[in-house]
Amino acid sequence: MTLKRFKKLFKNFSVAAAIIMIWRGIWYALDIIDAQFFGGTHIWTAIAGITIGIIILYIPDHDLDELGKL
Repeated sequence: MTLKRFKKLFKNFSVAAAIIMIWRGIWYALDIIDAQFFGGTHIWTAIAGITIGIIILYIPDHDLDELGKL
């Protein structure tokens, strides 16, 4: 394996690990919000998460074609 290929592989794994850590942190933060404000029920943050996710997918090109690719 060449050094250039190793650097690319390392970069890809680093990005994937960073995304997973961010996702995990957000997940725990939402659990704390659920416990503090909603009595431990996850329904309100789940609805908010779905809504925010759809808005984030819609904003760049004003369509939801990304959902059709799933």
